[in-house]
Amino acid sequence: MNDLTRQGVVRLRPWLVFGTIPLLLFSNACMIGPKYQRPAFPAPPAFKEELPAGWKEAQPNDGALRGKWWTVYNDPRLDALEDQVSISNQNVLIADAQLREAKAAIRIARAGLFPAVTTAPSATRSGSGAASGVGQFYTIPIDLTYQIDIWGSIRRGVAANSATAQASAAQLENARLLYQAELAADYFQIQGLDAARLLLDATVSSYQKSVQLTQNRFDGGVASMGDVALAQTQLETARAQLVEVGVQRAQFEHAIAVLTGKPPSDLSIPALPNQSPPPASSVGIPSALLERRPDVAAAERQVAAANEQIGIAKAAFYPSLAFSASAGLQTTAILDLFTWPSRFWSVGPQLAETLFDAGKRHAQVKLTQAAYDATVANYRETVLMAFQQVEDSLAQLRILSEEAEITNQAVKFAQQSLEISTEQYTGGLTNYLQVITAQTSALQNQLTAVDILARRKVASVSLVQALGGGWDASQLPSSRDLLR
Repeated sequence: MNDLTRQGVVRLRPWLVFGTIPLLLFSNACMIGPKYQRPAFPAPPAFKEELPAGWKEAQPNDGALRGKWWTVYNDPRLDALEDQVSISNQNVLIADAQLREAKAAIRIARAGLFPAVTTAPSATRSGSGAASGVGQFYTIPIDLTYQIDIWGSIRRGVAANSATAQASAAQLENARLLYQAELAADYFQIQGLDAARLLLDATVSSYQKSVQLTQNRFDGGVASMGDVALAQTQLETARAQLVEVGVQRAQFEHAIAVLTGKPPSDLSIPALPNQSPPPASSVGIPSALLERRPDVAAAERQVAAANEQIGIAKAAFYPSLAFSASAGLQTTAILDLFTWPSRFWSVGPQLAETLFDAGKRHAQVKLTQAAYDATVANYRETVLMAFQQVEDSLAQLRILSEEAEITNQAVKFAQQSLEISTEQYTGGLTNYLQVITAQTSALQNQLTAVDILARRKVASVSLVQALGGGWDASQLPSSRDLLR
């Protein structure tokens, strides 16, 4: 064994070796870079739009929607479909996989806080033209390296990955909410179409009687063939509308199948003709919206991650300190490999500092600061969009409720007009064109009433989605949870 190995590479003084221990303990106290603060965004004291009839403004700890928000509609079929979104929707599964990726990234970053221990046993044979001939050399080394996190760049990297993982968790919840709301909206569209089909079925039956009436009057010589043609035209028009309803229904049914992770051929939804007004619920105060929207939470966590990157970039201006140690066995004779004289060791710290990089680190800091400003702007834009969506949904619900009352009155009077026109035509007091006009008006108003009720249901789903469903920021996983 040569002198260099026997001396442990360098004659390292004990005070230099053990003097690094206090430095390792002290290193956890230094953190270079800005301390994170959530971006300020003043929320209005109340929403601008009036609440729909029956809805109320919830207090901060009031009973807002929780968990399975769709159960407020009290529809078991809808409940069964919604339960499949979280486990079978492919886009939700993509978001879930991205969350698992983000969790793994935390563990990768966190590994930098601990020493790395490696080994690379070797056995070599070498030779030359000299008289010594062939030589053999056996080595079993164990190497330890440790990057001391004096300025907190590794810890900030862990924090950045944790914030990114929390953003991924919020994005997963946002994906669930998005596709659950889309399914509910499609479901209520089918419900409206089934109600329209029921109405059109009844209308076709009524129009068939009208055709028979005009035919009988024509046969009796008291009506013209034109009346028969008008009645037949009205009947075929209603039949065409009935067919169109079937086309639209099939498309919504196929969309629901995909949302539940199934091919369209595997899902059939029975007729849902019974419509009901949307249920009343609670609407939180605007400031609570910032805690209830998963997309807002995701944007805020992205700001936190960007803030940590600034600290990492600034830490690059300071020297780095690494600690390394190596020990093992080496010999030229394999039988002596595990003997005490074959041992070797080395230990010592290494200090490194960049003296010149042509402004690279300064540019890196500016880059991370610009990226941080972008995430702040994205966060505030997300908050603004959240307020807009709530206001839009509130306005839509209120206006549609008012429109429904007016349309119901129009349906009532149109039906009266049709009855009067039919009696007058039967009595020979008017022509059939007046009956056709009354029939068209009655059917159009009835279809409008059905459509408005379906739109009110869809608008209520949009409001629930705009309010964050049954989610709130307290459900974000903690740093400890992300490591599980």
